[in-house]
Amino acid sequence: MDGVSRPDRRQQAALSAALAGAVDLSALAARPAATPTSGPANGAPAGTGQWVLDVTEATFQADVVERSLQVPVVVDLWAEWCGPCKQLSPILERLVEAGRGAWVLAKIDVDANPRISQLFGVQSIPTVIAVAGGQPIDAFAGALPEPQVREWIAALLDALRDKLPGIRAAEEGTAPSTADAADGADAADAAVEPEEPVDPRFLAAEEAIDRGDYDAAAAAYQKILDAEPANELAREALAQVRFAARAENADPRSIARADADPDDIDAQLTAADAEVALDQADRAFARLVETVRRTAGDDRNRVREHLVELFGLFPADDPRVATARRHLAGALY
Repeated sequence: MDGVSRPDRRQQAALSAALAGAVDLSALAARPAATPTSGPANGAPAGTGQWVLDVTEATFQADVVERSLQVPVVVDLWAEWCGPCKQLSPILERLVEAGRGAWVLAKIDVDANPRISQLFGVQSIPTVIAVAGGQPIDAFAGALPEPQVREWIAALLDALRDKLPGIRAAEEGTAPSTADAADGADAADAAVEPEEPVDPRFLAAEEAIDRGDYDAAAAAYQKILDAEPANELAREALAQVRFAARAENADPRSIARADADPDDIDAQLTAADAEVALDQADRAFARLVETVRRTAGDDRNRVREHLVELFGLFPADDPRVATARRHLAGALY
């Protein structure tokens, strides 16, 4: 969505990492759902209109991930104390009502649902994230004026109109309301067998993430891998939590420092993390492949392991990963 005005992505490192594929939105579904409340917590303003949803951690899977298979879901991350949020939220509500179901607005109170903001790596609010096909695809932070938000939404719909069936159906007046869609989802859920109990080892790791204790979470995932070396879920989760810890301190200025001193291994690793956080994974991969070419022994192995860990943040079929793996093989052999 080039051309849509929004803040500098250098101020949104963790969010950009999510958009680069480093976040698995289905993670919220892997944990027992909290008991739904009868309405928004702490007197927060309720969603208005049939296309505005007040979403919690318990309803995130159904209201955001699954609904985004039909139409884009625009996630509005806000808090009661946030002044700019109170400027932006009414704009989004007006625009979603005007859209008549071509997209859905999911309002999420970050204080009541901290795990969702942690999942996206959000560092400031308001933050608005577009989810389509179960994946975050674009975002902006800050209270943009209504013309820019309207332009962003229009670009979103134009990019997805031929990919998500619900957009065109809504524009042609044939889409069901959110209530009808919820009834259909309930019926489908009733036909699905109950999920198996959550592995308590993963639950312990997720609770550590909730506390912001990435070291404890990494240790929990490593313990699973020590017992089950072939556990891919634990391996992927370990890579994500290690990167999340590093991304919190990712500094774009480290890229210039690494470019100025190619022989500084620590600088190259830090710069690669910053580039991934800035949605520049191809540059990060190329940087580390070239560092592998220049190094030997323990240094080379350290860089290779770091690069392979970054690969684990992305889908296996990501073309950037496939290309970088070929280049890495060439650098090694």
